[in-house]
Amino acid sequence: MSARATTRPGGRSARVQQSVHQAVRDLEAEVGRGALTVPLIAARAGVTPSTVYRRWGDLRELLSDVAVERLRPDAPPADHGGLRADLEAWTVQFAEEMSSAPGRTYIRDALLGDPGQGSAVRCSDYAAEQLKAIGVRAAGRGEAVPDLETLLDVVVAPLMYRILFRPSELSQAYVGRLVAAALGRAGSPSGT
Repeated sequence: MSARATTRPGGRSARVQQSVHQAVRDLEAEVGRGALTVPLIAARAGVTPSTVYRRWGDLRELLSDVAVERLRPDAPPADHGGLRADLEAWTVQFAEEMSSAPGRTYIRDALLGDPGQGSAVRCSDYAAEQLKAIGVRAAGRGEAVPDLETLLDVVVAPLMYRILFRPSELSQAYVGRLVAAALGRAGSPSGT
């Protein structure tokens, strides 16, 4: 993805991004993914195709940018009163959203149109921010919290592998085992 597409624009640039993203979502629902073209999207968004090419480079990079925005969490993680409950609820929701057909499509789009891996980093940052919020809240209650890298390695990474490559083997019991494994590392030095 081009460096320009990863910045948080303001003013006209933000309006262009918003209208182009909305055009992608609308057209995808109306004509299907296979019919999407840059000229069609640009016409719907009220911009020239050169604006889209200049900002995103090509259709794949545009779809990557749209996917990353769709993968952004809408709200902070819910508070269920304790670290285990918070992590389990967040992990179940994350697994359900990411393993849905649209979720897997967004993940693939985010990665395919991004040779520089900026989209992957942004998606990872979304999960990390959610896990940090859970950890800060739990630490405030006096609970032992695994470090962020442990949560990413022990909970998120295996989930993403299953979501992308073995979705039929993803279950609530599996999610529970991942959370239990991460919590088992909370008291050990450096999460190991």
